Amino acid sequence: MRSIETFMRHHPWSWSFVAAFLTWAATAAYISGTGGLALASTALSFSTFFVMVGIGQMFVITLGPGNVDLSIPSTITLSAVVSMMVMDGSNAMIVPGFLAAILVGTLVGLFNYGLIRVLSIPPIIATMSSSFLVQSSAIALGRGVKIKPPAALEWVATAKLTGVPVLSLGVIALAVCMAILLNRTVYGRSVTAFGQNTRAAGLAGVPIERIRYLTYSLSAVLAAICGVFLAGFSGGSSLNMGEEYLLASIAVVVIGGSSIAGGNSNVPGIFGSALFLFLLVAMLNTFGAAAGLRLILTGLIIVGVVTFAGGRAENR
Repeated sequence: MRSIETFMRHHPWSWSFVAAFLTWAATAAYISGTGGLALASTALSFSTFFVMVGIGQMFVITLGPGNVDLSIPSTITLSAVVSMMVMDGSNAMIVPGFLAAILVGTLVGLFNYGLIRVLSIPPIIATMSSSFLVQSSAIALGRGVKIKPPAALEWVATAKLTGVPVLSLGVIALAVCMAILLNRTVYGRSVTAFGQNTRAAGLAGVPIERIRYLTYSLSAVLAAICGVFLAGFSGGSSLNMGEEYLLASIAVVVIGGSSIAGGNSNVPGIFGSALFLFLLVAMLNTFGAAAGLRLILTGLIIVGVVTFAGGRAENR
């Protein structure tokens, strides 16, 4: 027992998994039968999209106060529209469609960085402004267009192996790669140093502007990839498909144990908090909570988890 407590004290991200498990257990006990396994499988399916955008948002937030990417929802939408138009329902065009989406993400990241660097606009305002332009582009391209995704993409986005979503396995591999990138590479350590003390990092030789550009581009590219898979999962692109990922991409970072002040973040907590957010909504729906009450309880529970986990982290 003491070893478990010691582990959790030194790994604040573990509290998000505890919260997710307790939420799942409460819901499973209420619905009984085999519903608990189905709920867990569904949670894995939907949480993968939160994880993809959450990882990108985590890198941005790690850069320090004021750094947040509000263009994620519009990037998801535009990349989904563009990729579906390029693929046009053909399996042979999946790779070109993905490349087109990645290009969209790269251009959005470059545009965000340009607003921040060249025009000296605060990141939160710059990414909010670019989100309007990106969303407008998606509307112009995708209005009245509904293209079914290729069968192979749809299979990858929705298929399950022994109850485990195929896409979630791929996202777990992505998360492992991103954890290595954050903790074991010069780039990742530079991002952390940037968030801890930008001036000191610059004096130590960290290429500040290059790191900022790469980080905002990484966030946009991950959002673009999420858009492609989300289109495959939902049967095509839609102009409001990215809306729920604005606050969710920030929430999974904070609940997962990363510091909103930057300079201290982790990847595992993104997974735990993504599962927790989905299971929390599922639990309140199962219990029959009214819409207004669901919002209030969701907010209070999230505040409680963040406060408890944050307090544990400070006691380290």
